[in-house]
Amino acid sequence: MSAVPSRIVIDIPAAEQVRLRKHLRRARWGGWLALHILLLLAQQRSPTAIADWLLCSRSTVYAAAWAWQQGCRPWETASGLSAGLTPTRQRSLLALLKKAPSVYGWCRTRWSCAALAETLEQRCGWRVSAETVRRWLHALDWRWKRTKLAAKDNDPDRVPKLARIRLLWECLSPRQALLFADELDIHLLPKSGYQWMKKGTQVEVMTPGQNEKRYLAGAWDGRTGQVHHRVWVRKTNGLFRALLEAVEAAYPAHRYDRIFVVVDNYKIHKAQAVQRWLASHPRLELVFLPTYCPKANPIERLFGDTHDKVTRNHTRKQIWRLVEDVKRHLARNGPWCYRLSEIYFSAEITAAVQRLKTQAKASA
Repeated sequence: MSAVPSRIVIDIPAAEQVRLRKHLRRARWGGWLALHILLLLAQQRSPTAIADWLLCSRSTVYAAAWAWQQGCRPWETASGLSAGLTPTRQRSLLALLKKAPSVYGWCRTRWSCAALAETLEQRCGWRVSAETVRRWLHALDWRWKRTKLAAKDNDPDRVPKLARIRLLWECLSPRQALLFADELDIHLLPKSGYQWMKKGTQVEVMTPGQNEKRYLAGAWDGRTGQVHHRVWVRKTNGLFRALLEAVEAAYPAHRYDRIFVVVDNYKIHKAQAVQRWLASHPRLELVFLPTYCPKANPIERLFGDTHDKVTRNHTRKQIWRLVEDVKRHLARNGPWCYRLSEIYFSAEITAAVQRLKTQAKASA
């Protein structure tokens, strides 16, 4: 008499089964699941039986079969980490991305998916398509994006300048105001940018024929988030002086004893006409940022938001209408409650701030 096989019964709560199924789907998503489906179909199993055995839907079975009939191979076209992107391959791919293509013999400055795929095959023997590499990059949270220009932040007085601005920010009295100022170029020629479009089409933004410019000088209040501004046809020290006059009027003497205006080192901020104006208006004091350090000026974020919401892909044909759009944006979408950039809170800046506080206590 043959022995009866023993039956193993595992009691798993329904909620736990749901959690385990989620882990299973993440682990086998894409190529591995499709391979199991194809092999079971080759054994003449029905789609319903396969779906029951593999804990998937019948539509997944039909999709895998259709892909195979179309000539697709799941281990080459599946998305995500399960499409053959093992930890070893992750390390190899990231190692390539850290170096320039010229290091591996390519006469180009940027990696393409095709170049990465061919380099992986040459160096590691892995035959993958450019599309698979693209999916791997997305799975690793890499995106095809524009670069941005960055200047060298190497001012020898960088630390003391940033430390003083942070100290003003943290120790501002009720009768003092701290503003960050800069200029914004407004062009009638639209800034081209991304937007949603139907696949196979591209939205056209007509050029104005002849570009016109206006210049906005703005000052952002770090305490209230409000912006004071003036617009001129030219970017001269007269524009900056007009802004200072607007700031002085917005902060009357009976409420404010001192107004600090943080600016960069652009020439109009240091013009002799500006120095003479400041000499006759002692309540205002200019505080200069380190050279080539735009990240230290929070108003840059505000201007970036203005370009994003107003000037990018605009369809205005007259410059004055575009200027009115910018003014409307500044009036309606504020206040802007920004924080200081992280560069103000590095270890060396924090130490310099503590020294300034110690010196202030000693001299008091």
